[in-house]
Order: sequence, then C-alpha cells, then structure tokens
Amino acid sequence: MKTVIEHARVIDPANAIDQVGPVYIDNQWIVAIDQAPDNFKADHVIDAHEHWLIPGLVDTQCRVREPGFTQKGTIASETYAAARGGITSLCIPPDSVPVTDNPAVIELIHHSNQKAGNRCHLYTIGAITKGLEGEQLSNMGALHQAGCVAVSNARAPFVNNLVQRRAMEYAAGLNMPVIIQPYDHSLYANGCAHEGAMATRMGLPPIPEAAETAALARDIELVVQTGARTHFGQLSCARSVDMLRQAKKDGLPVSADVSIHQLFLTDHDIDGFDSNKYTLPPLRSMRDRDALREGLVDGTIDCICSDHQPHDRDAKLAPFPSAEPGCSTLDSLLPLVVRLVDEGLLDLSTALGKVTSNPARVFKLPAGQLAPGELADLCIVDPAQHYLSNSQQFVSVGKNSPFDGWDFSARCVQTMVAGRLID
Repeated sequence: MKTVIEHARVIDPANAIDQVGPVYIDNQWIVAIDQAPDNFKADHVIDAHEHWLIPGLVDTQCRVREPGFTQKGTIASETYAAARGGITSLCIPPDSVPVTDNPAVIELIHHSNQKAGNRCHLYTIGAITKGLEGEQLSNMGALHQAGCVAVSNARAPFVNNLVQRRAMEYAAGLNMPVIIQPYDHSLYANGCAHEGAMATRMGLPPIPEAAETAALARDIELVVQTGARTHFGQLSCARSVDMLRQAKKDGLPVSADVSIHQLFLTDHDIDGFDSNKYTLPPLRSMRDRDALREGLVDGTIDCICSDHQPHDRDAKLAPFPSAEPGCSTLDSLLPLVVRLVDEGLLDLSTALGKVTSNPARVFKLPAGQLAPGELADLCIVDPAQHYLSNSQQFVSVGKNSPFDGWDFSARCVQTMVAGRLID
C-alpha cells in the first residue's frame, strides 16, 4: 500500500531535517520526502497538520518479561505499549528465563513477536556467559549469527576479572558491542537506596556511589586492554559521567545511556517509601541528576533508554527494601524526552536524537531515521496535547510508574512500523 503523510513538521535528527512537507511511503519503505516520486499514487493519505512526524523511537533497554515472567508482561502487551508510545524498536536484555544464551531462545522470542503481530522490532542482546553465571563464555559466534546485536551479562557478576577480559576479547573479535551496567555486587551489599541523608533518615540500607564507579573504573581499563566496543548502560552517578567523558577524550570505543527516570527523580522522591521509585541503580542525589543532564548536553551520554521493567501488583506491595526494583516507563518515555526540551535543557532535534538516531548508530540498527530507502518506522506526535499520566490507563501490564499524576505534553497519536499502521 502507498501512503503519503501530509502537512507534518518532519523532524529527523540523523539527517538534520526540520521542515514541513510530505513523506511518501511505498509498502514498508520510505521512498521520498518533500517531492513525490514519479507515478506515485497514494492509496492512503494522512493529514498531520500541526503535528510532528519523527522517526520511531529506539529503546536500548526494555524488558518484555517473556519468556519466563509472563505474569508481569508479555511480548504482545509490551510491544503494543511501546508502539502506542511511539517506540518502534526494542533491545531486549538476556536475563529472561530461559536466558538468551543460545539461538533457540532467540528464535522463540522472534516467533512470539510474530504471533503478537510484529508491533515492534525486537533486537535481542545475547548473554555473554552461559546462563549469566559469569563463568563459562557463551557461544557468541552463534548468537551473532542468530541476530543478536550485542552481548551482556545484565546485572549478573563475572566470577573474576579474567573471565570478563576473555569475554570482551571474544566479543571484540566478532565486532559485537558489549553492554555493561557497572555494578560491584560486594559494594551493593543488598542496599536499596542512595547512600546519603535520605537513606539514613529512612533507615534504608545504602548503596554508595562507589558501587558503580569502582566497577566502571575496572571496566574502562578492560576496554583499554581488549579494544572491545563497549556500551555502559543506565549510569547514575556524577563521577561516572566524568570518567566516561575522559574515556571518550582518550579515544576509547565507548558509549553510554541513562534511564529516563534518573533525569527527573532523585533520592528525595523515595520519601514515603513509594516502592514504584525503588530502582537499581538507585535514584541518586540532585548533584548526580544534574551531572547526568550535563552529560546529555555535551554528548558524553549518547542515549536515553526507558529501562522498562513492568511488575505485577504483588511485586511492589512488599516493604520498600523487599519490593522488586524497577519501574514501568514505556508509556512515559516520549513525553519525558519532550519535557527535557520544554525545560530548556536540549533543543528538540538533539533530544529526539538521544532516542532515535544515536541508539541506532551505537548498535548499528536499521532504524532511527527518516530517509528514502529506510524502513517506514515513524510516529506522529501531537505536541499540543496535554494530559495527566495515569498508570491505570497504561497499555503495559506494568502499572508501577513513578510518574503517576505528572502533567505531560506531546502524545503519540499514530505509529507506523515497517509501513504498517499500529491500531
């Protein structure tokens, strides 16, 4: 089917486009922007007057909970939630059950996505060690051939630094990105809140900044030794931003993302023991939050991710330290990115680049831009639509949102995945 989207403000950070004009789509491909191709006759016309037309968002960290935890969410529910929020590509970490450490699990995930209607592109991140046990290396070559875009050990520890080094060397030989969330388990020590006055006042076991920064220092040194292309996920500390900035100045092949909630919330927001704001890494201080924002502005941090972790109701009913960490953020990602623009932190093109072209570039995905010859993955946004966030209306099974009641602007009103409109 041939479609033309008319009168939209077309914003494409990858190609420095910001103009009002039509976009022409033939089946699953964008075939032209501004000027109609020869003999193009549209079967469907969409009038997007006073709306934005932007690339579909690319999320570098999203748990869909299938296989293994379908009481919390499924591929069908979470990909639909993503599409409704303007997200067309999801990178899935390997800590499912079974672990994504062999091609059969990858095939299962893609088969489930096909059954669910392919509402989103799913990109699997393979386990760098068997069973995420941190001891024996997985068959990364087979994972690469099966379509994994990167490898990671999620938040699971390696048995020792030698195993991690060998794993990074193996990945470097395959030119596969390694995703690392800097995480020193001994320093985390079952903590649940940022080490500071708030944790002390509330009597919560603390997590020091060194739980991240000590691990990050080791990981950066292993990048120096191995040359592995490494992406640091979900940074939370000011010192981490400084260390990454220096690593980039030194020419190391590193990139990073930050979870969307870390850009707006701090440890003061856990006052009242709201378990929907219990995350790992924990919400840090105002100083850390501001440093993360500064890292976005100067390009030290490349991407913003949802770090979506849907939970069933019971998972958040336990006392704060015993609740399961993580929050449901697919429905909030786009409006919060636009909020960064409204607050004057980033211009619109730069902000959208953090969730479109940048993650696509980091993981070499066929996504994140509007250009002839590219897949028609895009969304239409009404920038004037204001609404109150209500987790009970989320499409996601997870209602564990830390942004309930927030005043949002800019709502995705239509999403297209490979030229197909998602209802």
